[in-house]
Amino acid sequence: MKPHRIRHQFLLEPELSEKLDNLSRDPSTTKSAVVAKAVEAFIERRGENELDRRYGMRLDRLSRDLSHVRRDVDMTLESLALFIRFSITLHAHTPVPDKATQAIAQERFDKFVEQVGRQIASGKRSFGKDNGGGGEG
Repeated sequence: MKPHRIRHQFLLEPELSEKLDNLSRDPSTTKSAVVAKAVEAFIERRGENELDRRYGMRLDRLSRDLSHVRRDVDMTLESLALFIRFSITLHAHTPVPDKATQAIAQERFDKFVEQVGRQIASGKRSFGKDNGGGGEG
């Protein structure tokens, strides 16, 4: 049994009517089939637009949040990498810290924080591909 179909009447501009005629010249295709597929495609696209309206803002927000998380992770990894590098290259064995040693430590820490800021701002990394290391960067 054939599915029930409903007849529709509509008007087309002459140029569009000619395009429809050209598409339906193949004996296995009818004008009705071409129009039905075109209407279905149009409705599906509108459905996609509805999904964009419903979820687009949420997805955009999630993308921004993910970018911020990535930035924070990069900053944390950069800080750790520089800390390790500073510790290995600048750390000198000292006896129980006195005020002079504490002042030197504070100065080194301040330089460390400045260096992390410069590295982040410049886009250079102490880890990952930029430095030939093994991590992602």
